[in-house]
Amino acid sequence: MALPPVHMKARKRFGQNFLVNDHIISQIVDAINPKEGEKLVEIGPGHAAITRPVLERAKALTAIELDRDLVEILKHDPFLKGLNLIEGDALKVNFDELDGAGNLRVFGNLPYNITSPIIFHLLNQKGILDMHFMLQKEVVERLAAGPDTKDYGRLTVMTQFFAHVIPMLIVPPSAFRPAPKVTSAVVRLKPKGLTDEERALVPYLNNITTTAFSARRKTIRNALMKFFTEAELEEHGLAPTLRAENISVEKYVELARALKLRDKV
Repeated sequence: MALPPVHMKARKRFGQNFLVNDHIISQIVDAINPKEGEKLVEIGPGHAAITRPVLERAKALTAIELDRDLVEILKHDPFLKGLNLIEGDALKVNFDELDGAGNLRVFGNLPYNITSPIIFHLLNQKGILDMHFMLQKEVVERLAAGPDTKDYGRLTVMTQFFAHVIPMLIVPPSAFRPAPKVTSAVVRLKPKGLTDEERALVPYLNNITTTAFSARRKTIRNALMKFFTEAELEEHGLAPTLRAENISVEKYVELARALKLRDKV
């Protein structure tokens, strides 16, 4: 196993858990399938467990790392030739300004505490071809969920509006140092290439889903009453007795479009 140097201690404030299982590492790199000439961006390279094998295949890679100590170590690693290292917070990086913008492939082991903000930050960026992230298994299940299930929620709807969600593999706690208390999973997000008109629906979709899922025990007649009358819901083919988790992504988008026409956000 490729263990991190002893001086590279995981920091709780950064949500760090270093991947050390070579078999899992190989599976993740195969899932990403990096090729020479592609514009690859890694978020949180850590001790470079994924970075090194990706670089071997791609020959060049941009990585964004927040931890200053790790940045210094990565800068002086002789096995990371071809690495363009950016010290900073991925949430504050404008991916449209990176080399290869418009054709980026993004991957990383995301800290559990900032998973949703990073995913939505990236989904709002244009020109990202695909993303491969290692996340908490429960989060991947929520991202990939279908209607009428307990995992289906606002995160599901918003993510699936932007991208196709493809779960790839399960990663056990034993694959990390230190071992987290949760099981992880790798997911592929393939952005749909939304038009500007579709992107304009985002604030309306966000408003509707936030309202609906914050009152999941209520019927949509009651949860969405400030937006739609019972008759209007029925016009969209929705029984007023349905609950938030019973409505498909497509129907939520349909409601968002109707709301935008009235501009009631």
